Amino acid sequence: MGLKIAVLAAASVLSFVQGRAQPDGGYAEPGGTSTVGLTATAVLAIRAAGAAVPDAARAYLAAHETGLTPTELELATMAEAVTGGTSAALLGSLRALERPGGAIGPTLNSTIWGMLALRQAGQPVPAATVAYLEKAQSKSGGFGWATAIRPDNDDTAAAVEALAAAGVHGSVVTRALAYLRARETEDGGFELQPGAGSNVQSTAWSVQAVLAAGSTPPAAAFRYLARMTRADGSLRYSARYATTPLWVSAQALPALARKPFPLR
Repeated sequence: MGLKIAVLAAASVLSFVQGRAQPDGGYAEPGGTSTVGLTATAVLAIRAAGAAVPDAARAYLAAHETGLTPTELELATMAEAVTGGTSAALLGSLRALERPGGAIGPTLNSTIWGMLALRQAGQPVPAATVAYLEKAQSKSGGFGWATAIRPDNDDTAAAVEALAAAGVHGSVVTRALAYLRARETEDGGFELQPGAGSNVQSTAWSVQAVLAAGSTPPAAAFRYLARMTRADGSLRYSARYATTPLWVSAQALPALARKPFPLR
């Protein structure tokens, strides 16, 4: 039942994401303008759903490879990789973020995305980076946006994907999955932090993490995501809030398509 629900929801969400393409080739929120982050996220979502990515989207990314934040650069690397290959310049900029201690960029979050970007581009992850991420795991099993801060569902889930992509298994992944299971709520969704309530993005990240670890996500998570679908095909952020529909929908689409990062 969960699979059928996911397929139906994915079709409507895909249609919405595709509809947010702009004349400049990028993707934008309703009433907004194109950004690299949203465009890359939309490209990855469309590709995860098995649909063709417009050439204009790749051209937009190629034209905006400079002046990016680390996470934007990493997302763009992944998006270019799934649409014909990452440019040498962008890959060089990503490699320039690597630090002697193993971090990629200034935060744990940028390290996680850096690992995913490297693997999506077919590049190895340095052993020092894998060790850096493993060492950053909290006693609870979770990972935070940066080291020494409170862990959260989304960064923990992304860390599982990054570790799995680097070939890591065992206790570090098992403990992270246990942290994620503790974030599951009665409505089938997952929450960012204890007591925060379910939201679509945290639920989607958890689904992707479970898939990356080679396990089966709970069917209730797919039912939760389907319930958040709006009339225009977009997804609400949560039962209470409907905000940033492109960002939320594009981040959820890979989970609905049952595709963890890096995309294969």
